[in-house]
Amino acid sequence: MKFKARIEVRLRGDTVDPEGETIKRSLIDMNFPISGTKLGKVYELVLEAKTKKDAEGLAQLMCSRLLANPVRDEYEFSVEEVGSSISNKSPS
Repeated sequence: MKFKARIEVRLRGDTVDPEGETIKRSLIDMNFPISGTKLGKVYELVLEAKTKKDAEGLAQLMCSRLLANPVRDEYEFSVEEVGSSISNKSPS
């Protein structure tokens, strides 16, 4: 069966985010009412698995092995199959 996984990875709140700060300053300079920014990445993957639980396990494994650095990143993901979804967040 095929499943769609959406994985969002971003820096933990206590991690310095130079790109986010640059974007924040630029938006403030353009007179946008911004008080904070957080830069992140989004991965959209199509997985093949026997069950939704197996697909969720694959998404978790991909995050812990490659997509997210456990020292500096936090992540959350959702796995969808025919209109239903499961959401999970990384431990903070």
